[in-house]
Amino acid sequence: VQLVESGGGMVESGGSLRLSCAASGFKITDYHMKWFRQAPGKERELVAYISSVGEIIKYVDSVKGRFTISRDNAKNTIYLQMNSLKPEDTAVYYCYKNAPSASWGQGTQVTVAS
Repeated sequence: VQLVESGGGMVESGGSLRLSCAASGFKITDYHMKWFRQAPGKERELVAYISSVGEIIKYVDSVKGRFTISRDNAKNTIYLQMNSLKPEDTAVYYCYKNAPSASWGQGTQVTVAS
């Protein structure tokens, strides 16, 4: 099982980024998937959730209306489209595969300059 995030970087406030999480060793259609983030000095927090067949999607209140989680089953990849980025969105973003055999990606840094 492997999760590889990409797409992070530095953007100006109000900008956009799309994060990707390429999964291998399992099918994303068999598991609920999540995006977490961890800012310096803070605990890791759940940002977005998508159920195994995509019928349930949830977001933390602070990103509602700005972030969109999606999946491409053919590519076995999860995405996080982030628009209207704010400095407080600065964090390392992690992809997460639910149990059984819960797994984390290595993370990708997102920095939003004010």
